Amino acid sequence: MARVRYGARTEAEITASRARSSSLPDLWSTGVVAVWETDPDVVAAVLPPPLKPAERPLVRATVSRVDLPGYPLGAGSVAVAARHGGVDGWYPLVMPMTHERALTGGREVFGEPKKLGEVAVERDGLVVRASLARHGIAFVEVRGAVDRELPPPAPARRTDFYFKFLPAVDGSGFEDDPVLVHCTRNEKVRKLEHVTGDIVLRESMFDPVADLVVRRTVEITIGEKTTDQRGRAVERVSAQALLPYLHQRYDDPLQAFDGPPEGSA
Repeated sequence: MARVRYGARTEAEITASRARSSSLPDLWSTGVVAVWETDPDVVAAVLPPPLKPAERPLVRATVSRVDLPGYPLGAGSVAVAARHGGVDGWYPLVMPMTHERALTGGREVFGEPKKLGEVAVERDGLVVRASLARHGIAFVEVRGAVDRELPPPAPARRTDFYFKFLPAVDGSGFEDDPVLVHCTRNEKVRKLEHVTGDIVLRESMFDPVADLVVRRTVEITIGEKTTDQRGRAVERVSAQALLPYLHQRYDDPLQAFDGPPEGSA
């Protein structure tokens, strides 16, 4: 009988698959990073407990292009500076990705708020434009010109905070208390340039980052970097405390929490 492809994999096949994924070479991305100050009360409003605002009300938009073998990947995020206990890090509100392959592991394993979207990084000489878009709206656009080269920073470690959860089958909330995840990224940068330009936030009902108004631009850069990441489940958090923030994850939260239609079998 021909092999049934939906059938069980052998232990050897599973082991080989894990070995391939753990021995991937460094993947270098070209990306624009824009950091700005916003209103402190806005940052406080978007952070689910037990996260707290960091010392400065910073927002960080990252727009990257990764030249994966076979196809390019666009990856982005918009995050606010946050703190959990004695750990400073970033809490991403939205992470647009251009391919489903990039969504699966991040959402299901780490709890990342990834969604399919359009990610563009363009450069023409010194002129740079980067954008994140969904539903036809470029809700973040960074545009400007390179004015000088910067020394590549030393390898650094960054922490992102995520909430991993599973909606309940009956629409009552969560199957179990959500988990707060610390995702640690080790970054290496091989090229970095400073950009003088503007950060444009456009109104979007699905991605309302326009609320994170730009009060002062801290820095805009374009560079080439590679990262790895490791996640750690730190603690269980209150389901009731997280529920009011559920709309951050879904375009239509009712799809996940309305429960089955009446009369369905």
